Amino acid sequence: MRRTLASALPAATPGEEVRLQGWVHRRRELARVTFLVLRDRSGLAQVVLPAGTALPPEETPVEVTGLATANDQAPGGVEVTEATVVALSDDAETPAVELWRPSLDASLPTLLDHAATTWRHPVQRAKWELAAASLRGFRETLDADGFTEVHSPKLVEQATESGANVFTVDYFGRPAYLAQSPQFYKQQLVGVFERVYEVGPVFRAEPHDTVRHLAEYLSLDVELGFVEDHREVMACLRDVVAGMVDGIRRYGASAVERLGIELPVVPEPIPLLHFRDALSIAGAPADEPDLSPAHERALGEWAMAEHGSDFVLVEGYPTANRAFYSHPDPQDPHWSRAFDLIFRGIELVSGAQRLHRYDDYVRTLEQRGYPYEPYATYVEAFRRGIPPHGGFAIGLERWVARLVEAPNIREVTLFPRDLHRLAP
Repeated sequence: MRRTLASALPAATPGEEVRLQGWVHRRRELARVTFLVLRDRSGLAQVVLPAGTALPPEETPVEVTGLATANDQAPGGVEVTEATVVALSDDAETPAVELWRPSLDASLPTLLDHAATTWRHPVQRAKWELAAASLRGFRETLDADGFTEVHSPKLVEQATESGANVFTVDYFGRPAYLAQSPQFYKQQLVGVFERVYEVGPVFRAEPHDTVRHLAEYLSLDVELGFVEDHREVMACLRDVVAGMVDGIRRYGASAVERLGIELPVVPEPIPLLHFRDALSIAGAPADEPDLSPAHERALGEWAMAEHGSDFVLVEGYPTANRAFYSHPDPQDPHWSRAFDLIFRGIELVSGAQRLHRYDDYVRTLEQRGYPYEPYATYVEAFRRGIPPHGGFAIGLERWVARLVEAPNIREVTLFPRDLHRLAP
C-alpha cells in the first residue's frame, strides 16, 4: 500500500484503507477513545483508537494503517479509524519544548540548543519553508533570463578584500582561507557564461555579535555581463526579488498562512535615492562614509511613508568606501556605481557595476595601497577580455528574518554559527 500524506487524507474515499507515516505529534486519552495526532511533512492527521490503547511517546516515528473516515471535527474533515500503530524507531525522549502547542514559546538559547527537534514545530519549520520557496523563485527567475548556475571554491588563497577578517585553515601545510564571497570567481565566469549565479555558504570572521550578523550564511550571488551601467544591474535585482516573492506565493503559501505574515509588494521601479540624499533624509552628516543601522531604519520609514514601499535603493556610495572593484561614476569619480537595497529598514543587498579593465585594477590597487601579488590570478583575468559587468548578493537568512520580522537572525537560521556557537 502506498503511503498517504496527511494533506492528501481528505481526498481519500471513505472506507478506503490508508497508510500514514510520521511522528506522534500529540496523544489524548479520553473516557471512550484515544486520539493520536500524527504529523508529517505536509501537516497533521487525526487517528482514533480504542480507549486505553498504548501509544509510543510524542515525537516517535510511527506508521499507521486504518480506514479513512469522514468526520467534520477532524483536520480536513477526514480521520483514520480501525487503526494499527507501529513504532518505526525507539521511543523518543521528551523534547525540550512541547511541539504540539500552537506556538513555540521558548527562549532563543533553547531553540538553538535543541534545533534538531525545535525545527519540527510547524510554525518554526515554516520559516525555512519560506527560504526554500524563495530559492525556487530566485533560481526560476534567473534561469528564465539566461543565467547559468555555477559553484565556486570555498577554500581560497586570498581574502576577497585586503585586511578583511577571514577564517584561516591549514591547506596541506600552507595557509588558505574560507571564502568570504564568490566575488572573484563569478566575475571571471562572466567571461565564460555572460550571466551567472551561485547559491552557497560564505564565511565572515568579523567579530560581530549583533542580531543581524552571522559568521556563516547562505549568499545568493548574481553577476551579469555586457551591462550599460549599475542601473541595469538594479533592474535585474528588482526582478529577482519579485521572483522570490512570487516563489513564496506559489510554493510557500501554507508557510505564509502558518506564520500569519504579509508578503511585501515589490514596486516597479523601486524608489531610488542617491547616497547624499539618503544621508539628508536620515539626518546624517554630509561627510558620513556609510549608512548606519539607524540611518537604514530612517530610510525604511521614509520609503513606506512616501512611496508605500518596503524597499528603497541607495546608489552612489563614496568610491573610497566601497570594494576596490567597484566602478566609479565617470561623471564624478568621488561617487561609485555601487548600491544597496534596504528592505524594511535593514540593508539586504549590496551590489555594483564592477571595474572590467586590467589597467583600472592595477591603478586602483596602487591607489589603495594593496599589493598586486595576492590578487594576481584574479586581476590577470581582466587582461583576457572581461565585458562590462556588475552584480549583487542577497543574504538568504537576513531576507527571511525581515519577511517574518524576527528580532534576531538566528531565529530563522537552521544551525547558526556566530562568535559563541559552533554546535549543534
